[in-house]
Amino acid sequence: MYAEERQQTMAELVSQRGRVSVVELAKAFDVTTETVRRDLSTLEGLGLIRRVHGGALPPDSMTLLEARLSDRDLANTVEKGEIAKAALAFVPSTAATLILDAGSTTVRLAEILPHDRQLTVFTHSVPVASRLAEQSHIELHLLPGRVRRRTLAAVGVDTVAAVQRIRADVAFIGTNGISAFHGLSTPDHEEAATKSALIASAERVVVLCDSTKIGVDRTMQFAKLSDVDVLITDAQITDAQRAEIESTGVEVVVA
Repeated sequence: MYAEERQQTMAELVSQRGRVSVVELAKAFDVTTETVRRDLSTLEGLGLIRRVHGGALPPDSMTLLEARLSDRDLANTVEKGEIAKAALAFVPSTAATLILDAGSTTVRLAEILPHDRQLTVFTHSVPVASRLAEQSHIELHLLPGRVRRRTLAAVGVDTVAAVQRIRADVAFIGTNGISAFHGLSTPDHEEAATKSALIASAERVVVLCDSTKIGVDRTMQFAKLSDVDVLITDAQITDAQRAEIESTGVEVVVA
């Protein structure tokens, strides 16, 4: 089957079922999940489907296009835990200032930050702040802004303005998608603006991203791969994906 035929059939399948996962499509067409992701990117560019975490929806679907934090927290839990553990290697060994972005993996990192050093942490994430608020070794700064119910993260002009005054040693950033073509991306423009500001405020940028988001492009780009120092992901990343990302100068760590 030619790529064009496969893509057309995929679009029809998504339209019929309402939601189809990448894994289901890979099995149905006997291709790799990376091939499916490329096909879905093409179809989204043509307006025939909408990409979502782990799959696709019809373009006119009223289904929520961005998973709530509580839903995302239930996905790939083992992988996210391992990614958070691997991120500890990038926490400075002495007193330091950190930025923790919103996201289910950064919440896991907040839960296991080392207790043997004083850390100053800036975050716009309510769940991250709740994990750190009573930790005596943490000087916590909760950034201002309007809290989005979907991600429980503060966003908006007040958030961005506050972030621009920060200078941090390391920023640990989450993303909804990452690709060599589109960089790091997210569905919401205010989340994108906040993430861009977080990245610009840090000396070193470490992205925490499970492999299901690699090769995915969402609506709003918030960083280029050249803005990233390290990507920590899980063992499901393909050799081709890793080589493509490393070719941009990003260090890839597999947890």
